[in-house]
Amino acid sequence: MKLPVILTEGEDGYIIAEIPVLPGCISQGKTKEEALANIKEAAELCLESMDEEGWTVPKEYALDQVEVSA
Repeated sequence: MKLPVILTEGEDGYIIAEIPVLPGCISQGKTKEEALANIKEAAELCLESMDEEGWTVPKEYALDQVEVSA
C-alpha cells in the first residue's frame, strides 16, 4: 500500500514526516531518508492499531492543492 507523506522542515532542522490519511501518524529524522524510514515504521504501527480498533484507511483519496491567502 502506498500512502502520501508530507515532509516539512522543523524548527530544529529535523525533517518532519506526516501521513495525512492516518490521523496522528507523524515521525521525524535528521535526513529525508531517515524521516521516510521512520514514518514507514510509524505507519505500520498505526495500521496495526487501527485494525485492532476497527478503523480503516480510506480506500480512495485524491491529492490536490488549494491556494489560500496568508
